Amino acid sequence: MKESIDHYIQKCIENDRGGQQKIYQLFAPVLYGLCLKYMKNEDDAKDVFQEAFVVVFQKMGQYRFEGSFEGWLKRIFINKLIETLNKRKRDVLFAEEMYQEDVIEEEDDFDSNAIPQEQLLECIQQLPDQYRLVFNLYYFEKMKHKEIAVTLNISEGTSNRFTGSN
Repeated sequence: MKESIDHYIQKCIENDRGGQQKIYQLFAPVLYGLCLKYMKNEDDAKDVFQEAFVVVFQKMGQYRFEGSFEGWLKRIFINKLIETLNKRKRDVLFAEEMYQEDVIEEEDDFDSNAIPQEQLLECIQQLPDQYRLVFNLYYFEKMKHKEIAVTLNISEGTSNRFTGSN
């Protein structure tokens, strides 16, 4: 399978439409699901999904055939999702003093398997954009609060407060 994916990647680098279509078919379901987790609704998810795939095909020549190709794709998609949500940041500002008294101290790990996937997605989509962004990066992308803080240009404490972890 790795050899065939590498073949399609090479075709994409050569701007071959068949190679692009095959990469799209292989990875679209996972990447669209990623977009649904980060965006508030399906229309926004579809928009970012399309925009991110354009970026993928533009940057395909930068892929070094090292590590996980799917991981490389996800990184591009997450960057595009963050960029899109940052443009909407005016709706919800990261205020350092927000909820300082309301820090949730909970030791239990979040178990996303305990909730049906559709119900979880619906709940996540109802979160304000910035909360949803931090939540997804922490729980699904397994980023540490320090990494989230650097990525989003916020304090580590803000990231902690948004996920209710310490």
